[in-house]
Amino acid sequence: MLFQLFLSFFKIGAFSFGGGYAMIPLISTEVVDVRQWLSMGEFVDVIALSQATPGPIAINSATYVGYKVSGFWGSVAATLGVVTPSLVIMLILGFLFYRYRGLPLVKDIFKGIRPVVVVLVAAAAWSVVPSTLTGVIPGAVAAVSAVLILRFRKDPVMVLLAAGALGLILYL
Repeated sequence: MLFQLFLSFFKIGAFSFGGGYAMIPLISTEVVDVRQWLSMGEFVDVIALSQATPGPIAINSATYVGYKVSGFWGSVAATLGVVTPSLVIMLILGFLFYRYRGLPLVKDIFKGIRPVVVVLVAAAAWSVVPSTLTGVIPGAVAAVSAVLILRFRKDPVMVLLAAGALGLILYL
């Protein structure tokens, strides 16, 4: 059973692209339809629980399903299964980058990727603006935090902790 859990979630981790939400149909098919480890109702509960707890949906789902099917070691097997493909790919890419980072072609590729990464981070940040800047006080905290980090080069972790403490004071 442990090997089946590992293999099922390895397959999910290896063949799903686009993050946790893109994995949900594959997890559903494998866990509900093919293996019949959970009913569809139980699976919906797993997804809800996975979204409510910290961490990626796929890992949380794998851990829960593994535990439900085969206890602690089942959760370990399923979790290792879902993360192993990404881990192996990242190790290979890391090795290749380390080995070939001095080549002009690799340097040029990363020069092209760098601005895209900045835009992706900015787009992700911008997508949460409407749900986080809900008034004057949150807007002021965000603006002051940005100035402290960008203009005065303050430690972002310290600014985050200070903003959290201010939030506790203002909203408790």
